[in-house]
Amino acid sequence: MARICSIRGTRVRSGGKIHRSGLAKKKGGIGRHVTKVVKRTVSPNLQTKRIWVPELNRFVRVKLSCRALKTVNKNGAYVTLKAAGLV
Repeated sequence: MARICSIRGTRVRSGGKIHRSGLAKKKGGIGRHVTKVVKRTVSPNLQTKRIWVPELNRFVRVKLSCRALKTVNKNGAYVTLKAAGLV
């Protein structure tokens, strides 16, 4: 299964990590220098949850991010899942 949130659509992003070498000037070196930029991936914090929906009188299993879980708690399960097209 893909690492995508069912509600918000949050997915894996790519970014860069800067590699630096050298000793800092304040520690007696000649300074830090950027040597290269390395690609890395930033994954969303995904959880697989069973959410109880009282209007349907059943559980719904969804893969969502923690931010989406806060949205479900704030707006309610049925409203959020209906807006996402899962119910």
